[in-house]
Amino acid sequence: MINEAVIIPVIVALVELFKGLGLPKKFASLVSVILGAIIGTLYIENNDIKTNFFLGIVYGLSASGLYSTTKNSIEGLIDIKNKK
Repeated sequence: MINEAVIIPVIVALVELFKGLGLPKKFASLVSVILGAIIGTLYIENNDIKTNFFLGIVYGLSASGLYSTTKNSIEGLIDIKNKK
């Protein structure tokens, strides 16, 4: 069983790996959702595959948002530092 708390960071890490292998950045969110759906379907222990699939999509969307928010925050801090 995989602990559901680690699914989002795993998705973020896998998307970063794919980007390092040449995945265009504009497809990162889509890949995140697809990975979430796959991981949710295969690894969440629940008897309802539809619920697992839906939860996987939610995890993928969350991972995409986590990456985007972190990236924007870091870029904002760099811009503030450069303006000083």
